[in-house]
Parts: sequence; structure tokens; C-alpha cells
Amino acid sequence: MSQENTELMSLSREEAIHTSNILAEALPYIQKFTGRTLVVKFGGNAMTDEQLKSSFARDIVLMKLVGINPVVVHGGGPQIGRLLDELGMTSQFIDGMRVTDSKTMDVVEMVLGAKVNKEIVSLINHAGGKAVGLTGKDGQLITAKKLVVSQKTPELEVPEIIDIGHVGEVEQINTQVIDMLTASNFIPVIAPIGADDQGRSYNINADLVAGKIAEVLNAEKLILLTNVAGLQDTSGQILTGLGTRDVDALIADGTIKGGMLPKIRCALEAVQNGVTSAHIIDGRVDHAILLEIFTDQGVGTLITSQV
Repeated sequence: MSQENTELMSLSREEAIHTSNILAEALPYIQKFTGRTLVVKFGGNAMTDEQLKSSFARDIVLMKLVGINPVVVHGGGPQIGRLLDELGMTSQFIDGMRVTDSKTMDVVEMVLGAKVNKEIVSLINHAGGKAVGLTGKDGQLITAKKLVVSQKTPELEVPEIIDIGHVGEVEQINTQVIDMLTASNFIPVIAPIGADDQGRSYNINADLVAGKIAEVLNAEKLILLTNVAGLQDTSGQILTGLGTRDVDALIADGTIKGGMLPKIRCALEAVQNGVTSAHIIDGRVDHAILLEIFTDQGVGTLITSQV
């Protein structure tokens, strides 16, 4: 036998041992989470990179196969923006939220409820799962109300109320729709569009929808995929194993700021309202979800209700 063949056999054996160690490490987590619900917000680079989309779908299918009930909530801001540009419609943002008039809302529903939602469903089904796509308007899943935004201006002693159109917030979640699907071995894939009691449609932040759904389902975990490695301290080190007091202190000293603030507050509110843990993980990593929930080290920031 040549030296080259010996090296190849040795490498294969090392890879096999490494794989078996990973599987053994995953076993107690699989046992712990079997029968539990995990809510995953799918967004960022993971939604645009073909390899990452494929690995995400396979992660979701594997979770279902080992007895976990995944519920997927997705965003689609970049896709909405591209179509608006193609249609010659200008996007305006206030405090990071897209001003959504009636015409823009039509585009939002078309992109989120049709194109993006159906693509995710197709990816999961192609990977061997049974996914069902729906928006918050289906089965009155998400009852929404208009989001009121106020801004302080030097000219006014009181904050100015700003109308940003069909942008909403969650008022109520109808868990019967999700329970029916998960009990029938389906994977719900939810677009963050809700309606009020008058039938008016609202575009809702996907992180907030995922957080509220995790709360009402008493989920084991809320997982938010992002385009960063997780919450970092001032020296760039990933922070994890945080309790509510830790998070409050990091907000107070300015470590948590900018675009990370809404995600952290969403995660914090979820764990304060019954979700066992919230995870902010790097969606740019292949199989980030599996690495976070089935390995000791994980790939992001873990937040719990511990003070």
C-alpha cells in the first residue's frame, strides 16, 4: 500500500472520529429538546447566499426529524427594496422602519407573502421536510395594530407623532393555526404580515413577530439569524451566557447600540415572558442553527432569564 493511500485512510479515520464525537455531543441536546418548540427568524445573508439557504433548510428538516418542532419566521427587506427600485418607487425610512403607503404595502405582500415565503417552503420541502407557507393574515394568525412612531424635535415641546403608513405591531397571535400544523408534522413558515379587525394589512418587523410567537408558544428557544457573529464587547469578543441584568448593564454602558439594540430587546422580552433562552447567531456560518443548539460551544450569543 502506498504512503499516499495510507495518509488518505488515516485522514478519513480522523474525520470519522471527529464526526462521531460531534454526534455524541449532540445526543443530550436532542434528548433535551425533543417535543419542544424552537422559533427561528430567518434573515440576513442566510437568505441570499445559495449555500447558506440550502444548509438552513437542511438544519430545519433535521430538527423536525429528531422530534423538535421548528417554526420559521422570515424577513425580506432587501428583496422588497430591490423590487421597489425596479418599479421606480422610492423607499423612505424613519428610525429604521420603511414608510409603507398602500402601494408599497402591495409590494410588501407580494414579495413576503408570495416570492420569499414560497421559496423558503420549496427549499425545506426539497430537503425532505413538509413545510407550509402562510402570512399572519391566514387563519387570523397575527392580529396587528398600527405602529405609532413619535420623534422629538427642537421646535416642539412634545414629541411629534409621525404616520409611517402600513407598519404595524403584534396585538395577538392565534396559536391554533401553528398548533394544528405542528401536530400534523408540518413546518410553519410565516411571513410577518398581519391584519387589524378592519382587514387592513400591516408590515411588521420579523424579529418582533418571531419573539411574540415564541412567547405565546412557550418556546424552548428563540433563534435570530443575523449578519454578525453575535453580541460583541468593546474589544470585539463574543459575549454569551448573558442574563437579563447583564444585558441591561450592556445597554446602559453603550456596549449594545445601533442596529443590535432592537434584536437584543426582542430577545430580552422573549426570555422575560417565558421563552427559556434566546440566541443571536451568525447566519453567515454553514449550519449555524445546528452548531448553536447541538454543540457545547455554539456560534453566537445566548441570553436567558437568569439575573
